[in-house]
Formats: sequence, structure tokens, C-alpha cells
Amino acid sequence: MHAGNESPAPAGPAEARADGPASRRRDSPGRASAIGGSITRHPLLWGSAWAALLGAVIVLAAFLDWPTWAWALLLVLLVAPSLVATIVVLRATPRDHLAHRESVFGHFFARYLTLVLAFVAWSGSVVLGAAISTSIQLAADGKEDELTGIGFEVLAALTPVAAGVLWAALIVRCSWFLARLRGWGGVPAATEVPVSLLAGRPRLRRIVIGLAHPGLLLATGLASVLLAMLAAEVEFGLVV
Repeated sequence: MHAGNESPAPAGPAEARADGPASRRRDSPGRASAIGGSITRHPLLWGSAWAALLGAVIVLAAFLDWPTWAWALLLVLLVAPSLVATIVVLRATPRDHLAHRESVFGHFFARYLTLVLAFVAWSGSVVLGAAISTSIQLAADGKEDELTGIGFEVLAALTPVAAGVLWAALIVRCSWFLARLRGWGGVPAATEVPVSLLAGRPRLRRIVIGLAHPGLLLATGLASVLLAMLAAEVEFGLVV
């Protein structure tokens, strides 16, 4: 009869389970959404954190002497976010998209540097080829049947190095184009990236452009080259 003295009803089963596992499961999508929102707002920061984490794991793998396949997997994971984003951005960019931004002086100076570097590479190859030929002959000790085998062993040792140097050149070239295409900002407000790239998915477009950062690609790409050479344990010395 006295409404003011009525005690509150005991909590029902549904209310008792409000803080239980089901509630925690309902909160997990919210946390995932928060992480996704953070990646969308700061893609470069997340990409740098990923690279730092993989770099620490690679250093640990070096101390623990992990097998070569594990090193290869770590290197792929290290460079994958920035490289995949770069491929997506550059594939969507027409070849002549940046032609109007190159000056006449820049055009001629770039060709001049290319010719100089080509001459240096050719000169180095001549000297290196002569040195390798002499070393093979000395190692074979006049046995003609061993020359071919030693020559192929040298080529097998030098091929990963040549591939790594060419990969580094490709990384530098792509980073240079990215710097001109989207600038050095983490999330640039204005870019030369075609509007058609992921036009229907603006959040994914923001993440891709953020991860396709020239500095991030340059750091992870060149680090992958260096670490790949160390992992291959290429030996240049020949027994005389």
C-alpha cells in the first residue's frame, strides 16, 4: 500500500548478465571499429609501427639464427603494407599524369645522371668481370674442366646481389614518383592521385594513400634489400 516503501525488484537474469561475457563480446566490435578508425586517421603512424615491430622481430631472428624461409617471410611482411599500397596507387596513375610537372632542366639533368650512372656501372662490371675471370682461373689451377663449375658458382652467388641492387633502384624510383604524386604528408589534403582510385571507398582510399608514403617505402624497401643480402650469406671470397 505504501508505494514509497517498496523495495526495488531483484535483478532479473537478463540484468544479471549485463556485465558478463556476452556484454564483453558486444564491446569487441566497438574496439575493432575504434582500431579501424585510428588506422583511417593515422595510416602512416600504423605503417611505421608495423615496420618497427617487424624490424625488432628480424633482429631477434638474427640473434636466434632462424632459418632462411623465416627471414624471407619476415622481409615480405616488413615491406608488404607500403609496397602493396604503392602498387595500387601507381597502377591507378596514368603514365603521363606527372608529365606537366617536370621542367626542361629536370628532364635533361635526370638523363645526364642516368648516363653517368650507366657509365659507372659499365666500368665496374668490366673491372669486376676481369677480376672474377682471373680468380676463377687461379682457383681452377689450370684444370679446364673445373672452370665452368666455378664460373656458375660465382654467378649463383652474384645473382642475388644484382637482383637486390636492381630492387633498390626500383624502390628509389617509386619513392621519387610517390613524393611528386602525393607529397610527404602523412595524410595529404591534396594529391595528384587520380580521383577514380577507390572513389566509392573513401576510408580505404585514405589508408592506401597514407601507406603509400615515399619515406616509408624507401625505409622498408632498402631495409629489405640489406637484410635479404645478409640472410643469403653470400660469400665473395674465392679460395686461391
